[in-house]
Amino acid sequence: MTAITDDLPARLLHEEHEGWQSILAGRGGDYYRSTMTSDGLLILPGRIVTRAEAPAFFEGLAPFASYKLRDPAVVRLNDHAGVLVYRLVAHRGDEVIEANASTTYVFKDGGWCVAVHQQTAI
Repeated sequence: MTAITDDLPARLLHEEHEGWQSILAGRGGDYYRSTMTSDGLLILPGRIVTRAEAPAFFEGLAPFASYKLRDPAVVRLNDHAGVLVYRLVAHRGDEVIEANASTTYVFKDGGWCVAVHQQTAI
C-alpha cells in the first residue's frame, strides 16, 4: 500500500491545521522543528526560515488569535508527496494577514513532513 490514498486532501489539510493549531498555542517552533524535513524551508514575506531557525523565529512572533484556510486544493506529486494550496486569513492582534499559501508535504519515516511552506501576501 502506498502512503497516498484517496484521503490525501483530508490528510494534508489535517496536517496543516495541526501546524496552525501549534502556532496558536505558542508551540510553532517545536512543531516545525519536529515536522520539517532536514532541508525544509518556510518561505515567508520578507524572510526564509530553515528548520534550525524555526524555534527562534516562532518565539519572536506576536501571538496569532485565529486563522482560516480557504479554498484548499491538493496537487499530488507522486506516491509520497503532495502540495496543499490555500488562501490564508489570520489575525494577530488588530492585524489581518491575507496570503496565498502552499505547503509541500512528503511522506517520510512513517509520517508527513513539511518540505516547503510558502506564503505570498495579498
